[in-house]
Order: sequence, then structure tokens, then C-alpha cells
Amino acid sequence: MNTDRLIQMANDIADFFDSETDKMLAVENVKNHLTKFWDPRMRKSIIAYCQTDGSELHALVRDAVKKLDSVN
Repeated sequence: MNTDRLIQMANDIADFFDSETDKMLAVENVKNHLTKFWDPRMRKSIIAYCQTDGSELHALVRDAVKKLDSVN
């Protein structure tokens, strides 16, 4: 899948959870969404992007991907 599309999708997820006042919970919710609903290949791609750049990712996504990366 196209990395630009993954970035857009991940940022949309983060935008949804950004209204959560507890930012740690928001990060956990983003991570859980990526784990439950994204194919492993999609997660690998977003992890790789985050490790090499990540500048276009919402802060919640970057934090969630760091947690994903430590699990995978």
C-alpha cells in the first residue's frame, strides 16, 4: 500500500482520538486501532516510515507506532 495513503489513514485515526483529554489513553487507542484493523504489512510500512522520517505523522501516531515497534 502507498505510504502516503497510510500516513493519511493513520492521521485520520489520530484526529479522531485527539479529543481524548488523557493523551496516553489516546496513544493507546491509536495503537489498538492499528493492531486490530490494519494488516501486518500496513503496520510494517508505517513503522518503517516512522523510523526513517515520520515527519508527516500526527504526534499520537508517532507515539503509537513506537509502542507497536517495541511489540513487533
